Amino acid sequence: MKCILLCAGYATRLYPLTENYPKALLEIKEGKPLLNYTVEQINELTEIDEIFLITNERFYNCFEEWATKLNNKKPITVINDYTTSNDDRLGAIGDIQYTINSQNILDDIMIVLGDNLFDFNLKDAMEFYYAKKAPVVGGQYEEDKDLLTRLGVIEADENNQIIGFEEKPRDPKGNIKSLGVYFYPKHIVSVLKQYLEEGNKPDAPGYFLSYLYQKEPVYVFSFEGCWFDVGTHEALAEVKELYKNR
Repeated sequence: MKCILLCAGYATRLYPLTENYPKALLEIKEGKPLLNYTVEQINELTEIDEIFLITNERFYNCFEEWATKLNNKKPITVINDYTTSNDDRLGAIGDIQYTINSQNILDDIMIVLGDNLFDFNLKDAMEFYYAKKAPVVGGQYEEDKDLLTRLGVIEADENNQIIGFEEKPRDPKGNIKSLGVYFYPKHIVSVLKQYLEEGNKPDAPGYFLSYLYQKEPVYVFSFEGCWFDVGTHEALAEVKELYKNR
């Protein structure tokens, strides 16, 4: 299985910190960027044999320098999508397709948003994925309706099969937030290609999920633990405080 880390966003809400530096490499503790926490979790998965990090022209050199310095035990390939701003970006789904095509990926894939911070173990989700033999997305129960309006929201039945999904809904119908962790069998590569060829949105990964669950069974795995969308100065300050003594 290959892992794709999505790190091609421009994080405009965190300006000026991210005008010339990627959000995923902002330090949470001194000397330890946000992305290192995610990579540590991925390293625990024996099924993953290679990591592909997709970024943009502006931040490509930053990630190349980071990967060289990290010298990770699983190989990390940094990919440049050659976009330079929000105006010409490919979108998350477009970046996934770009990575698959440029690296000729034919295996199962795990997709992780590179700018979220979480402390839960991915091993149980991987086991759930292999047990279901179907696409799986990571989720977590959330009571805060206001927060749900800013995230992807999942509806699932008693068997954890997804029966509804909406990206940033005004009136959330479910209480499960999507955490930006996806496990896809290799046949999904052709479905993703079809999705884009039909002219569907290339942006947030949830748009593809909305398309996919209506075509075949897709399941949600509920994580226990802390998860943070580090998208604002306030959120960044909060996680820095929380992780200060970890």
